[in-house]
Amino acid sequence: MKTSYQLFSKYIFLFGLLSSSFAFADDLLKAAINNPDRNPLYVKRDQFRHPYETLSFFQINPSMSVLELAAGGGWYTEILGPYFKDSGKLIVTHYNPDAGKYFKRSRDAYEKKVLNNPLFQGIKVVTGNIPPTEPYIQSESIDMVLTFRNLHNWLARDSMKEVMNEAYKALKPDGYFGVVEHRAPEGSSLAFMKTSGYVTQSLAIKVAESIGFKLIATSEINANNKDTKDHPKGVWTLPPSYRLKDKDRSKYEAIGESDRMTLLFKK
Repeated sequence: MKTSYQLFSKYIFLFGLLSSSFAFADDLLKAAINNPDRNPLYVKRDQFRHPYETLSFFQINPSMSVLELAAGGGWYTEILGPYFKDSGKLIVTHYNPDAGKYFKRSRDAYEKKVLNNPLFQGIKVVTGNIPPTEPYIQSESIDMVLTFRNLHNWLARDSMKEVMNEAYKALKPDGYFGVVEHRAPEGSSLAFMKTSGYVTQSLAIKVAESIGFKLIATSEINANNKDTKDHPKGVWTLPPSYRLKDKDRSKYEAIGESDRMTLLFKK
């Protein structure tokens, strides 16, 4: 029969292991963010995108298998790739190159990074059609799905629910879905959301919950109360797009990147 001292010692040992694991994951995340090989232009956006706080909020762990939806230019992939390289797995969806010149150019640029950039090594790229025409990956094979500033694109193509459903199907039971998105004022019309690049937080939550996701946490990590959300070219008026080019550039530079919701769901 184990004594109280033996049980206490066991718990202390397990607590020490758990603490060491958390510390290792945290150090690995900081190292990925502070990697000197990151694109300097991307690093400048850290002040608006808060990668350490955001990914910590999402509770990522280096041993996870993760799907990043619509990876774009790879801003987050530069961080996630090295973080998951040794112990985990990172799969990303990207444009179908057959969908048009813009999509092919973007996909080719990303694939070039996978081939030549050490930060992208080991990443698997799959086509993510919008709306989905086939499953992005095997069902219930992923611990976490992440997407950053993409809901508005899916909504504009009447496909937000369908893409979220692909995320749901890809996740293992109790898997997590982390979302960052430009946040529209509550009460905004669907027409405004489809053209401005902003989505109301209530709509994002409603659609996710209609699929079966459970909202477990929200954060104001990526909030920006300077963003009035009434810009001539929508969210693309702001940095880094500067759709108006040099017109009123200092004004929009002072605002910074958009006000964003940060949501964590569980399957």
